[in-house]
Amino acid sequence: MTKAIKLLTALPQAQRERLMELAREVSFPEDTRIFEPGGTADRFWVIRSGAVHLDQQVTSRQRVSVATLGAGDLLGWSWLFPPYRWDFGAVAFSNVRAYEFDGPSVLAVCVEDPLLGLSLVRTVAEILAHRLETTRGKLMDQYAIRRRTGLL
Repeated sequence: MTKAIKLLTALPQAQRERLMELAREVSFPEDTRIFEPGGTADRFWVIRSGAVHLDQQVTSRQRVSVATLGAGDLLGWSWLFPPYRWDFGAVAFSNVRAYEFDGPSVLAVCVEDPLLGLSLVRTVAEILAHRLETTRGKLMDQYAIRRRTGLL
């Protein structure tokens, strides 16, 4: 299994500093919906403090939490890939402070600095691989529980 990595600490110092030139500090009060599935994905965040739930709409009235993110975690990756739409929703589980990055501005800097672009894409890919493995593990645990209890 891949290990959890944090975007800002995974980038080399010079690339991290270049990326941080584009950051602005933001905050979200508890229970604030940060984005909705299908909405325009034009930014991302690195959480400084607090917690965010990623959720998926399963019925017209029910959302299921699929992950919880905390300090140092990347929130949002859909800004990196066309069609630039959020795949999940996100809501602040507690008061959240974060660095916010404008996706198109970051992409423009990545074109100017291909080494930064490559490092950023590789790091985001590692983060996504870890989250996929974690989710797969949770699904296997749920399957085992349901099978053991006769729900399957």
